[in-house]
Amino acid sequence: MTDDATIDTLLETMRTKLYTAVVSDVLDRHGYLEQSMDARIRPVDPEMRVVGRAHTVLSADIYQRPENPYELEIAAIDAVTPGSCVVACTNESTRTCYWGELLSTASRARGGAGTIIDGYTRDTKKIIEMGYPVFSTGFKPVDSSSRSVVVDFGCTIECGGVTVRPGDVVFGDFDGIVVVPIEILPEVVAEAAEKVESENATRDMLLEGHLLRDVYDKYGVL
Repeated sequence: MTDDATIDTLLETMRTKLYTAVVSDVLDRHGYLEQSMDARIRPVDPEMRVVGRAHTVLSADIYQRPENPYELEIAAIDAVTPGSCVVACTNESTRTCYWGELLSTASRARGGAGTIIDGYTRDTKKIIEMGYPVFSTGFKPVDSSSRSVVVDFGCTIECGGVTVRPGDVVFGDFDGIVVVPIEILPEVVAEAAEKVESENATRDMLLEGHLLRDVYDKYGVL
């Protein structure tokens, strides 16, 4: 099992040197063909990127306000750990808005790296201003208290069509979000870094006027 210090180093490599497309390519190579989340989940600002270990949250729609609608929601955010990324499954709800500015503020204060949600956010301009990375399917001004509740956290969920376990690595940029199973993280990062180098060399040769066929035969990347 990879220790936490090594994982932190690998995450820093992802953060500074990699991008989702090259990681997705490597996952394909390893037979993980369904690790990219639904394309509807987008960064609220095009410049936002997120890398972190998944802190999973599961919510469900409701149709009557419970006595303590925020009970598990508060507990889930207070359980965020430094460097983790909240990954929230709403089962693609269009009825509620689970995430907003105050949860972003609370998560950031706990050291959270960002949030990915298969539903809506609100307070979007404030989230953009604070620079906290959030990926969602859209925006809606409504509160969650009479529309949904958190039913569990730290559990295996499905978000954007991908199974996410607590501690798996999520990586998001403008192209989308990929999920890397924690047990293959070292191999994926190493191979992705190699592929970035090959892509850079390919680009240089193409800019020099070499034929794509010749460059592909040499480096084998597109």
